[in-house]
Amino acid sequence: MAVAPHAAAAQSALAVLREGGNAIEAMIAAAATIAVVYPHMNSIGGDSFWLLHVPGEAPGAIDACGAAAQRASRAWYAERGLTRTIPPRGGVAANTVAGTVSGWGAAHRLSRQALGGRLPLTRLLADAVTYARDGIPVTASQSALTAAKLGELGAQPGFAETFLDAGDVPPAGSRFFQTRLADTLERIAVAGTGDFYHGELAQSMAGDLARVDSPLTARDLAVHRAQLVDPLQLAHSAGTLYNMTPPTQGVVSLLILGILDALDIRSVPQGSADYVHLCVEATKMAFRVRDAQLTDPRYMKAPAQTLLTPEHVRLLALQVDRRHAAPWGGRTQAGDTVWMGVIDGAGRAVSFIQSIYHEFGSGIVLPGSGVNWQNRGCSFSLDGAALNALEPGRKPFHTLNPALARLNDGRTVVYGTMGGDGQPQTQCALFTRAIEHGMPVQAAVSAPRWLLGRTWGQASETLKLESRFDAAVVRELAQRGHDVEIIGAYDETVGHAGMIIRRADGILEGGADPRSNGAVAAY
Repeated sequence: MAVAPHAAAAQSALAVLREGGNAIEAMIAAAATIAVVYPHMNSIGGDSFWLLHVPGEAPGAIDACGAAAQRASRAWYAERGLTRTIPPRGGVAANTVAGTVSGWGAAHRLSRQALGGRLPLTRLLADAVTYARDGIPVTASQSALTAAKLGELGAQPGFAETFLDAGDVPPAGSRFFQTRLADTLERIAVAGTGDFYHGELAQSMAGDLARVDSPLTARDLAVHRAQLVDPLQLAHSAGTLYNMTPPTQGVVSLLILGILDALDIRSVPQGSADYVHLCVEATKMAFRVRDAQLTDPRYMKAPAQTLLTPEHVRLLALQVDRRHAAPWGGRTQAGDTVWMGVIDGAGRAVSFIQSIYHEFGSGIVLPGSGVNWQNRGCSFSLDGAALNALEPGRKPFHTLNPALARLNDGRTVVYGTMGGDGQPQTQCALFTRAIEHGMPVQAAVSAPRWLLGRTWGQASETLKLESRFDAAVVRELAQRGHDVEIIGAYDETVGHAGMIIRRADGILEGGADPRSNGAVAAY
């Protein structure tokens, strides 16, 4: 079974599974396809993270996050008149290595070495090459985001040529071609993922990046490597929960679920004011920990795993007021991405996330390769005393965090979402509804959601509630001190989520988000 926020990506994964491919191979195919068919949400010019599980073995992870360029110092920005913040668009925002293709390569090697994978990259990237060369129908989401962001993106090098149709926003349903990207994907498939970092492709991209005043060089690309790491884990009453290590906010997602476990969330009626209130208050507690401690792990005072001890979780839970909303300073981060999940017939599972940070990333599209480069590095601070201060070679803080769980009853769960700081909150909604309250997976994904703060395309820091929440619940939350804002019934603001559960007997159940263009594909 595969789930993705665009049906074509789920179908690419399923085709690989039908050919005897394993979950990792299927996810590589899905990752390549989604980079083509959902270009406003992700690109091969971004980063990715993988959680991997093989029955009988401890889960593993791949960190395919790129670091800041060696030239990307605070002095380099000061020379350009930038001393406070890094602009989110343009060449100066394209300041970190794009790691996602290295993640595909690391995953492909792992598949061959550990799982006996046999499918070549030429097969796994074939769908993506076809979609890029022959064209795909523009989604309503891509059309709307192009129109909404055109004012800040239209002048960026390569953007109009790539994402507009004769200067106009392409309407939903129109055909969208990416022939340069097709050539690039075809080259990666034949020459290998290493060509992106130290081959002819790397040289082409480095030259194009220099011409748009990016600090990245060929040397930055050449020294990049995806890393195999051990994921974070949380002991939960339902089983063991896993998420990604820093520089991601995976620890935040785990802390929220740990706090709610300590507060016995399963005894609180799902969808009630008490339920939403506790989820939101647990989120505030976890975000405070994040804002005080999470960054590139080399710069942290203590390992992130120490934040997940039962003692620390209980201490945070004791600070939650069940009747009143705690003050909220509003420090959430925006960002878009895609999350996808695959579980194969042998129970091998992948939870995967791929992103260019803001919609269309930096807005820069490199002329030689057609690669849209991320702007993840604009999250760095130019204040040297800040927790995430810019330093050459430092990894940026990531909102990305794919989730996986092994439950006491033998079930395996992969789940996640896009949406900046909405990611931990939606993971909370999915897990508590499907696992703690036993809702069918599709019902848990579709049920009305909330969002504290802002995410991609939003600026306000309110507690946003989809309009399908009962009016009495909305009134009660406002009375408890929450700054409530009502949004659409099925609003993209709360993310494009998905989930797959594999029972001990091998039966699979999945759910795709009706807020996206996604689907569950299975056989």
